[in-house]
Amino acid sequence: MDLQRTPLHAAIQAAGARLVPFAGWEMPVQFAGLVAEHQAVRQRCGVFDISHMGVLSLRGDGAKDALQGLVPTDLFRIGPGEACYTVLLNEEGGIRDDLIVYDRGRRADAGGEISEELVLVINAACADSDTAWIRSQLEPLGISIADRKGDGVLLALQGPQAQSRLETLSGTSLEGLPRFGHRELELAGCTAFVGRTGYTGEDGFELLLPRAAGIALWQQLVEEGVTPCGLGARDTLRLEAAMHLYGQEMDARTTPLEAGLGWLVHLEMPKPFVGREVLERQSAEGVRRRLVGLKLQGRAIARHGYPVLRNGETVGEVTSGTWSPTLGEAIALAYVPVEAARLGTELAVEIRGRAEPALVVKRPFYRR
Repeated sequence: MDLQRTPLHAAIQAAGARLVPFAGWEMPVQFAGLVAEHQAVRQRCGVFDISHMGVLSLRGDGAKDALQGLVPTDLFRIGPGEACYTVLLNEEGGIRDDLIVYDRGRRADAGGEISEELVLVINAACADSDTAWIRSQLEPLGISIADRKGDGVLLALQGPQAQSRLETLSGTSLEGLPRFGHRELELAGCTAFVGRTGYTGEDGFELLLPRAAGIALWQQLVEEGVTPCGLGARDTLRLEAAMHLYGQEMDARTTPLEAGLGWLVHLEMPKPFVGREVLERQSAEGVRRRLVGLKLQGRAIARHGYPVLRNGETVGEVTSGTWSPTLGEAIALAYVPVEAARLGTELAVEIRGRAEPALVVKRPFYRR
């Protein structure tokens, strides 16, 4: 199968990226090196090409109310200029995908018609299935759905210097823009959609621009010393921050209550949503397994799929694991039975036939 390429493909190649297949796309796994890119984001500022991700625009009066039927999070807790993280559910309460919902309020479209608008950012691997599902559910309710990404560029500018970099580029103060706030900024000669969101555990911004402006902005950032970063650093950064990866910490067989995402489930909200009955029952009865954080006691690294042991017996499975460049130790996320999920519980991970000691610890592993 031919791999898709983002509009930044040539610029990324020119920057020395090592490219790998990812979710049907040819994407950079690293540039100068994973650890250097990781530390750049933790200490200064890095930029990621995330143009492979899906971006949808939902328009129509009642757009938020319609989308509410597909997610367990009360969308009416956010207003224009605000955003929230949530999940799409199936009838069994399992997670179809995770996404960010941006409330843009009432806005005029290209024809001048004013209506509600929401922008959704969804995972690349689920973009086609998500879009088809959302269309099937919302278009019969009179909500129009458009692909906002098209031929555009989506960048993630992340790190403690991200705000000052973006303020210099735009000539605009961002001091009053809160976490999960969003606005439009003039960047690279055009109007860009900017959200104070990210997937690294650092302050940062995600920027949606037309193709030519996005390429120009990427090149300007790199020329001015911002470190280009690949999927490798993106994974170690998000794992230190204990952020979930779809297909590993969550999938269609995992509910948000099992995945440690109970804070997204607002059962007190008097509105129906897909999977609600399952989550109500699970909330009342309790879950049988939980996602936990593990720190390994040695230098061995746990990887996805490795067995988790208790008293020599397999009780769970690692979903993600790495060597933490920030902490200097091996960390992992894993599903284990509730009785093995208590903080301080001594477990082990089977790595190359050896039981490597591990301890259940508080998540996230890293917090600025």
